[in-house]
Amino acid sequence: MLSRRQFTKSLILSAGGFFFSSVKGESLNSLDESRWFMPEESEAHKRTWMSFIASYDIWEKSQVPEVQRNLTAIAKTIARYEPVIMLVRRQDYDIAVDLLGGLNTHNYPIKLIEFDMNDLWMRDTGPVFIINEKGEKAAVNFNFNGWGRDQAYELDKKVADFVAKKAGVKTIGSSLTLEGGCFEVDGRGTAIMTQSCILNDNRNPGLYKQKIEEQLKELLGLDKIIWLKGIKGKDITDGHTDFYARFAGPGVVVVSRDMDKASYDYKITRENIKILGSSTDARGNPLELVILDTPGQINTRYGTKDFAAGYVGYYVCNGGIIMQKFGDKKNDNAAKAKLAKVFPNHRIEQISIDGIAGGGGSIHCTTQQEPEVFTLD
Repeated sequence: MLSRRQFTKSLILSAGGFFFSSVKGESLNSLDESRWFMPEESEAHKRTWMSFIASYDIWEKSQVPEVQRNLTAIAKTIARYEPVIMLVRRQDYDIAVDLLGGLNTHNYPIKLIEFDMNDLWMRDTGPVFIINEKGEKAAVNFNFNGWGRDQAYELDKKVADFVAKKAGVKTIGSSLTLEGGCFEVDGRGTAIMTQSCILNDNRNPGLYKQKIEEQLKELLGLDKIIWLKGIKGKDITDGHTDFYARFAGPGVVVVSRDMDKASYDYKITRENIKILGSSTDARGNPLELVILDTPGQINTRYGTKDFAAGYVGYYVCNGGIIMQKFGDKKNDNAAKAKLAKVFPNHRIEQISIDGIAGGGGSIHCTTQQEPEVFTLD
């Protein structure tokens, strides 16, 4: 069996070819004429980036304290496996330290960096990290615009460049507007994306699918994109991919199946399963689907209108899977057992984040991984 280091090298060698894209910041050409690509999430991380904020301008008064507790619970759990850096507003700094119980939590430190933000969704506001075989790393800024100007974003649009600077890497510019939750990659040339959020005039007006595909293939090192339809206007994200389907490695996709017949996602999730079940990856291999049914009951204390009830919003870190539980013991346990089979070398950590879920998000939405890189020496 290949070691993690050897496996990462094999991924680099099999990734897509050299490409170029630039609107602002650096171009990939100007960095190095090498193969660049986005690794799959289960590859080695250097650290996890998060944001500690729950603004009363956006969140309900009753939600704010619970969201803050949820964010610290996620950070402390991840910190058992890898370092965590959290951006925090100055006015929230003491609250964060108090909830974290200090900054040397578990096996790894949690570092706080002051920065003013609108909201907490680092998956969408943060940069997307890419790497090459020389051990170099860069960060793509996808021009966050508040999910199509559905929410204030004048501060959040600055997060990607700030994180890249603090990580010590160059920022790659793009003409596209989208978010990290819009796509899932396997690190070997295949991606899953939803049309409803990317092929949407509130992000990319006047751009055809072919042109968008060309740019995304260049930026993320892709050979093939599998498109799901998604749905516009039902949630603020217009149907993010990471709520529907997640790569768990080459050829393996974890898919959500909504069990609520009254939900607009009931039909969509079944269409997703049909599309993915008949798709192949960039190498022509059929996809193995692992289906996770949504919970039958949730905690309604922190709101139900935007509640994100599903198990695919887990986060993969170095040796751990951080996933949600909803209080539905049967379905919570069933989802945990399935992920344990998919990730046999990871420890499954199941936590409640009902405040964040009440605002339409998951654990995955609050995080952004920064990959570790290895040279081919």
